[in-house]
Amino acid sequence: MSKAARERSARERLAAERKREAARAKQRRLLAIVIGSVVAVAVVVVGTVLIIDQRNKNNTAVAHAGELAPLSRQDDGSIVMAKEGVTKPVLEIFEDFQCPICKDFEETTGETIEKLAADGKVKVVYRPFHLFGQQQDPIKINSLRSANAALCAPADKWISYHDALFGFQPREGSEGFAPDDLVKWGRDVGITDPNWESCVRDMKQESKVQQMTKYALEERGVQGTPAVFLDGQQIDNNIAMNPATLRAGIEAAAAAPSASPSESPSASPSESSSEKPADSEG
Repeated sequence: MSKAARERSARERLAAERKREAARAKQRRLLAIVIGSVVAVAVVVVGTVLIIDQRNKNNTAVAHAGELAPLSRQDDGSIVMAKEGVTKPVLEIFEDFQCPICKDFEETTGETIEKLAADGKVKVVYRPFHLFGQQQDPIKINSLRSANAALCAPADKWISYHDALFGFQPREGSEGFAPDDLVKWGRDVGITDPNWESCVRDMKQESKVQQMTKYALEERGVQGTPAVFLDGQQIDNNIAMNPATLRAGIEAAAAAPSASPSESPSASPSESSSEKPADSEG
């Protein structure tokens, strides 16, 4: 082989080696990116789990920090969240605190609903009830105890306590919402009513829970939770659980002509907003 041929062959081998090295370097960079992304996701997941785990270990509820529209309790036990003078549109929320989808709903759109009410764009009516009454314990008793405690909570602490119940929701099939915890979470969010503890422990609002349950199931035809009604018409959960579509629906309802009272099935058994003592049976 001539000298020129040997040099040409060497250059070709060197070029081929450089090409292979470049390919290996590219693979290493891609691998590093993939590993970095996996690590980043893992850090976020672990961090979230640790935060939730720490909260659960502390077993401490936190009072709501954001702006809220005024809260009041109606005679039928429901809670109204609306600025003064806001009467439409009306967004009704039927929930069971043991319902996992209700927890998802609140985590997804709860803040949007609160903001719309605070801005005077909607009147919100919360209607907690005992959906899982036909289930076996512990789901049945979890559902009942939490609903009773929610009705014992004074209206001005409703959102904070409502959020605590969903935040500490027991896993499906596991025992939870122990009376000691229910009382403690109320204290954590600022409930100071002297009747609070006895109302929770002695289930003093159980008959009201049953009335609200009958209203939800028999009068309004609720078949599952969450059940969200806008001006008396139930809306699909795909809309209700999407902040953008829910906001759009509320804004469209606000712009629509008002219905006559006889056409609106959203009126509660009692529209009085007077506050009852925590241990009152209504």
